[in-house]
Amino acid sequence: MTKDKVVVIAGPTAVGKSETAIRLASYFDGEILSGDSMQIYKGLDIGTAKVSENERRGIPHYFIDERRPDDSYSAASFQQKAAEHIRNINARGKLPIIAGGTGLYIRAVIRGLDFHDTPSDPEFRREMEEFARNHGARSLHDKLREMDEENAARIHPNNVKKTVRALEIRHIGGQTKRSFESEDDMFYHHLMIGLTMERSTLYQRINTRVDQMIKEGLPDEAKWLFDKYPRDVQAAQAIGYKEFFPYFEGRCTFTEAVETLKQHSRQYAKRQLTWFRNKERVNWFDMTDGLHEEKINKMIQLIEGEYDLPSNT
Repeated sequence: MTKDKVVVIAGPTAVGKSETAIRLASYFDGEILSGDSMQIYKGLDIGTAKVSENERRGIPHYFIDERRPDDSYSAASFQQKAAEHIRNINARGKLPIIAGGTGLYIRAVIRGLDFHDTPSDPEFRREMEEFARNHGARSLHDKLREMDEENAARIHPNNVKKTVRALEIRHIGGQTKRSFESEDDMFYHHLMIGLTMERSTLYQRINTRVDQMIKEGLPDEAKWLFDKYPRDVQAAQAIGYKEFFPYFEGRCTFTEAVETLKQHSRQYAKRQLTWFRNKERVNWFDMTDGLHEEKINKMIQLIEGEYDLPSNT
């Protein structure tokens, strides 16, 4: 049975994934699925760098503005709906392109990870959450590292939710989360294009982008989220918003909040690069000198070499 095609444009924040995906979709008559876990939420526009209607150039985009900020959303939800879109886009003779930097979401789709049969132990989970409250997130993460160094390296020390889940799985059966995933089962005939950039240039680009977001009204957008929704909703955990909450509560200055946002964004970019370099087979393109015609043409040739595709020219 012939597998459906899907192209993935991956890489760190601010590297140019959206623009690249739009250029390629324009050439191949493609449609774009956002692989960013936060662009799904309505009202989170500036901080998630959503492409505007004008920037989309009439190209259909999915997983943008489809949920309220107080709705929960997961890699499993994305996997299920993305499968429908990919099937339908292929059936129309078009090329589906996933553009985004949320590694688990992309991996869930192209590898068909199984999220449904993983066991749970609510009592143990509560014990670990209590441990984190009493001893701190770092101590909880140290506990995981002692048991499962590989998973600990993939989970940020401050991410209590993921650390607890990894510990819970180890507690239940002495197995890592990877044991429950269909690692080698590629659901699609996929091609992954990775965008990278010289680190100092990328970090400067991130800092400049944050400054521009501030000018465009990001603090107002963050205040809207702060005033309207509880701190524990998933959308409130997004980088670009949570950094302003201490400022709204009078616990830091505006300048400190902005600097924290820049720092978190740089750290996130580093984690994204590590994820894609370590876990996926990627065709890398260096974007340090920008997205010029020669680079786009090389991407086009790569895609045409992988699939028998008619161009839209």
